[in-house]
Parts: sequence; structure tokens; C-alpha cells
Amino acid sequence: MVELSQDGSAWQLAHGGDTLNTAIHLARAGIATAYLTALGADPFSERLKTAWADEGLDTAMVLTDPARSAGLYAIAMDQQGERSFAYWRSDSAARRLFDCEGIGPLLEQAASADLLAFSLISLAILPPEGRERLLLLARQARARGARVAFDGNYRPRLWESPAEACAARDAAIACATIGLPTLEDEAALGGSADAAAVAAHWQGLGCAETVVKLGAQGCRLPDGTILAPPEILTPVDTSGAGDAFNAGYLAARLHGASCDEAAREGHRLAGWTIMRRGAIPPRD
Repeated sequence: MVELSQDGSAWQLAHGGDTLNTAIHLARAGIATAYLTALGADPFSERLKTAWADEGLDTAMVLTDPARSAGLYAIAMDQQGERSFAYWRSDSAARRLFDCEGIGPLLEQAASADLLAFSLISLAILPPEGRERLLLLARQARARGARVAFDGNYRPRLWESPAEACAARDAAIACATIGLPTLEDEAALGGSADAAAVAAHWQGLGCAETVVKLGAQGCRLPDGTILAPPEILTPVDTSGAGDAFNAGYLAARLHGASCDEAAREGHRLAGWTIMRRGAIPPRD
């Protein structure tokens, strides 16, 4: 999506989105990463696609819908670096991804990947039939032996009700092999504010490798261990912190690391991200 972020009294134009942020960090880590989405034929869409390619993403799975445009979101930050969001994506090309010409062969390729990653926001932007097709893709990928990672990233404004979001979340958990929920999101959805209870819910639905993100307190590993970040940081901007953690964790797991080792890499990358502005800070 096109991203507007606040910098004092000015606004900066960039690009971002939860799964996109994770994909770019994975590409930066040397993981061959393709991003499956749809953009428009407008200049902003062309800029997005070029920027993604420059980051090392494979854009062969980016379809074009000439009748629609890229989505837009804005991030406002308070003095503590915490964010609030506004979205303009109801007519975005990504919303009709599964109606785009050429989607069939791409879904077959995606189902054969080593890792398929998606989020609750991925489901939120789709119409009901699109959600079902994304969940089918996740089930097919899992059945073929892929790792399927799901982040329960909850944005209330994207859903008619918490109940609707919970139903979609639970359906996605049942398709996943790696769960990456955030405790704050789970509590906002009416669930428990206890990390062990959140993990039990996700694991009970079939997602054994569930890592519960706890913000500044770290994360809860699948075996119940609480792993704190290596140091306490005062964030400049928390945009994309969870997405960076996901990428660090997933990249390490793809390279054969244990859950503990992978979470440490997730903390490292998230810590690097929050000390810089933007959801996808430029490389040092």
C-alpha cells in the first residue's frame, strides 16, 4: 500500500503494509521471496512495484487491475512513538486479487512454496469469497508440506465486528503451522490477556508452533518460555516492529534455527526497526 507517515508537521510518502514489511525484511535476509498481490495501472502502483523490486522482492506474482488503484493508509504517532491508523482501501486492486486475470497459475505456484505467510489484515481486505480462496491456498500449502505462517494482526476499522474477525482468525489458525499472534490484539478481540491462554487457544486449533508477541516484554515461545529482548529501548517509531519480528523469526527458522534462536533474531530485527523511522527503514 501507499503509506503516509507523519514527521512533525509534514507527511512523508512511502510504502508499507504488514505482510509487505515482512516480505521485504525476508528478502533483505537473503530469502528468495515473492509477493502475491494486485496493484493498479496508476503511477503510484508503478512506483510501488519498482520499489519492491529494488528491495529484492520477486514481483512476478504482482498482478495488475487496470480498473483499480493501490490502497492508501496513514500512520499518526503520539509522543511515545505509538501509532494510530487510517485506511483508504475499499476500492484497492488487492481487494479483488482473486478476480484478476492470471491468478490461477500463481496460486498453484504459491501452494508449492517452502513458506506461505499471511495475516488477519490479508483476510480483512478481501470480500468473503476472496477470504475463502486465501484459506484454501493456505490449506493446500500446508498439505504439501509448506510452513504456513499466520499473524493475527487486528485492525478494528477493517472489520464489521470483533466476532467477524474472530471467526476469520480461527479459520486461519487452523490452516497454519506457525502462529505469530500479539497479546494486545488477542485481548482486543475479546480473548485472554494471558499469553499462555492465547497460546493454548492457537495450539488447540492445530497451530503447534505459536509464538505470542508481548511487545516490550518480549515473546512467549511454544514451550512456554518467556524470552525478553536483549535490551530495553526507547522507540523512535514502533511502525512495523511486529512485522520485523516475524521476518527475523521466519528467516531464522528457514535457515534451520531453533524457536529460541529464531525469536532472538526476531527481537534483534524488531529492535533495529523501532530505532528508525518508517515501517521499512532504509538499510544502514
